[in-house]
Amino acid sequence: MNQKQKQIEPKPLRIGYTTGSCATAATKAALTALITGKRPETAAIVIPNGDWVTFIIEKLDFSNGRVTAGVIKDGGDDPDATHGALIQSTVSWRDDGNIFLDGGEGVGRVTKEGLPVPVGLAAINPVPRKMITGVARQVLEQYGIKKGVDIVISVPDGEKIAKKTLNGRLGILGGISILGTRGTVLPFSAKSYTASISLALQVARRAGCEHVVLTTGGRSEKYAMKQYPHLPEEAFIEMGDFVGYALKDCKKKGIKKISLVGMLGKFSKIAQGEMHVHARKAGIDFSFLAKVAAEAGAGEKLVEEIAAANTAMQVTEKILAAGHTKFFQYICEYCCRESLKETGGGIAIETSLYTLSGEFLGKAEQK
Repeated sequence: MNQKQKQIEPKPLRIGYTTGSCATAATKAALTALITGKRPETAAIVIPNGDWVTFIIEKLDFSNGRVTAGVIKDGGDDPDATHGALIQSTVSWRDDGNIFLDGGEGVGRVTKEGLPVPVGLAAINPVPRKMITGVARQVLEQYGIKKGVDIVISVPDGEKIAKKTLNGRLGILGGISILGTRGTVLPFSAKSYTASISLALQVARRAGCEHVVLTTGGRSEKYAMKQYPHLPEEAFIEMGDFVGYALKDCKKKGIKKISLVGMLGKFSKIAQGEMHVHARKAGIDFSFLAKVAAEAGAGEKLVEEIAAANTAMQVTEKILAAGHTKFFQYICEYCCRESLKETGGGIAIETSLYTLSGEFLGKAEQK
């Protein structure tokens, strides 16, 4: 590589950290300060992927038996609405020995069913909830404290930030959600992501793969690997939201069969011919899902409930409760048909649907 090439080589994209990680670090700092009376400048936590990460404490206030600590969210090079937000945790003692977590200013509250958090609770998702309460328990054990703790997570600009998100549509009112399943925010770059898809397909072809499995993420890939244990590791490719690009590149590289594996939310978009399935590009069309349910033989009441649903998870639950599993096969057939249109035919397309927890829902194949 010559000097000119070195100069124009792009810098690696920077990884950021989730609101859940920031809230956990703020909680550790606040509780440590409440116990010791000292002002920690940093807080180190273990994030879900197993890494230790140290966060700078930007704010620390003592007031009437409470301590509030704040961390500035660094989203890395990801275009995240919460990048730069102050994520705060306020802790105080309680006498019953329990750890109670709630949301305060700028943290949304769930008002509709179908989300991972029950109606009425603060929109702090399950993994961050476990992280926050877990770190509080660790600090209490470290200092031999037997008291309980109240923890309130707040984001001063959260209500304003939430207007840039889909929270209102989902029934999360009053602020943002505290999110994160792995603790990190992976940088999003369309060019770099599609390049990685092409590279992965190239590796698969060189390994002799003529059948590849395209998934939207790590969770669906895990389910796919169980479904296709006979395929080599190289055959499994995370296409993310870039469905159309991945399909066309498979055709270009001579793949004979594509298996799509994912969940209803994103795959309902593929079923309608939407080949970029990021939430910012396309939302879920519940009237379409209701139409498919009617085609699959669902009754009028169920069809109306699906049309009025709030999330894909809620639709899945209603369909399963009613026993109309043919619906999932129909969605898979729609996905196959639209994917064949995208590739121009000449390739076999198979689609499989799963729940978030890994329950197999349905499958279809077309050529």
